[in-house]
Amino acid sequence: QVQPVESGGGLVQPGGSLRLSCAATGSVFSIDVMGWYRQAPGKQRDLVAIIWNGGRSNYADSVKGRFTISRDNAKNTVYLQMNSLKPEDTAVYYCNIGTTYGRGYWGQGTQVTVSS
Repeated sequence: QVQPVESGGGLVQPGGSLRLSCAATGSVFSIDVMGWYRQAPGKQRDLVAIIWNGGRSNYADSVKGRFTISRDNAKNTVYLQMNSLKPEDTAVYYCNIGTTYGRGYWGQGTQVTVSS
C-alpha cells in the first residue's frame, strides 16, 4: 500500500500563491502517476492536474497557466504550485497516487481558501 500525506493548504487572498505538497510512504517502488484533485462544497471531486512518471503532465482548463504540478521521485513527493489564486479555487485539495498495479490511494485532503 501507499500512504499519501498532503500539506501546504491555508487561507490566501485573491491573487496570492500557495504550494501544496504530497509525500508518499509505504510501497513507493510501485508509484506511477501522481495527481491533484479538488472538491468544493456541494460539488464533485474533479481533477486539477496530473503528472506521469516520465514527467508528462496535464491540467484542468480552469487552472492552466496558473498552476504547475511537479514531482521529486527521490522524495516520493508531488507538488502543486498555485499562483493567481481565485475565490473559485476554494476547495479541499486531495492527492492521489496511482500505482503500477492499478490501484490509486487518496490522501486525507488539505483545505485551500481564497478570500479577502
